[in-house]
Amino acid sequence: MKRKAMHPLAGLVLLTACADGGAHHHPILDGTPTPAYEADLAACQALARDQSQLDHETMGATLLGAGAGAALGEAERGDALGGAVAGALAGGLASTGDVRERRSSIVVECLRGRGHRVVG
Repeated sequence: MKRKAMHPLAGLVLLTACADGGAHHHPILDGTPTPAYEADLAACQALARDQSQLDHETMGATLLGAGAGAALGEAERGDALGGAVAGALAGGLASTGDVRERRSSIVVECLRGRGHRVVG
């Protein structure tokens, strides 16, 4: 019984650890950084981190995955709870990857908008 309880906890820890992903992106510059680069980087990372709609998308995907997982788990094994946990993890992790990419893109585009020669 203890072993099963660890799986949802481990997944929750993993999702929480990824929640801020992409906002700490340090892009590659073409050339030497300007004196304002570090301040601009910090401001752009804060902007990316503050995009709460991305967090709402992750929660939505997690809940959708939990619902689908519960239905499949109940239908196939009579284990709705186990299916819900597996579905929630799958949905949340898939969405977290998308959020990470979008936050990285926000950092890059923000720095470009401030005049830095960012290549990736």
